[in-house]
This record gives sequence, C-alpha cells and structure tokens, in this order.
Amino acid sequence: MRVKRGFKAMRRRNKVLKLAKGFRGGHSKLFRTAADTVDRALAYAYRDRKVKKRDFRSLWIARINAGTRMNDLSYSKFMHGLKMAGIVLDRKVLAELAIADPTGFSSLVRTATQPN
Repeated sequence: MRVKRGFKAMRRRNKVLKLAKGFRGGHSKLFRTAADTVDRALAYAYRDRKVKKRDFRSLWIARINAGTRMNDLSYSKFMHGLKMAGIVLDRKVLAELAIADPTGFSSLVRTATQPN
C-alpha cells in the first residue's frame, strides 16, 4: 500500500513556514530555504538569550561605576565596601538607584566607605 505522507508532511512544512513569517523573499515562501533560515534564526535566538544577560550585566556595572566615580570612589572598592557592610543588593537595583536616586546612592557609597 502506498503512503503519500500528505497530512504529516504538510503539517511539518507549515510549522516551519509559520516560523519563517516576516523573512524576505524565498526565505519565507520556499520550504527548503525557509527551513535553513529558521534553523539559523533559532540558533541565534538561543545564543543571544545568553548574550543578553551578559550585556545587561555590563550595562549595570557601567552605570554603577559612573555613579561611584561621581562620589570619588571606584566600582571595585564600592562593591567590596558593600559586601563588608553586609548590604546585599544586586547590580540591577544598584544601577537603577544610581540613575533614579543619586542622593540615596550617595548614602550607599558613604556606607560602603565607612570602616567596619
């Protein structure tokens, strides 16, 4: 008995073409090129979810560093001072404080520089 594979194959192709929606030209219309492009896009998406975390962390560090330099302190000494003072704030919150509340951030810097 001959098997045409119509339903299953079409469903598989439609899944790929749906993922390729928005790509230009044959990359969204032709199954073979769309499949290659979708595979590459999914690989980049997986990789860049990790890269995004790295990028945000470096952005937060740059913002904290700018805030500490305005208070005549280096980033590393500030972070060490916070650890010694027992203040547990992550870099995301510290960066937000440095931008939104400079006076509050200055008080944190003063706390971090006080000898224990």
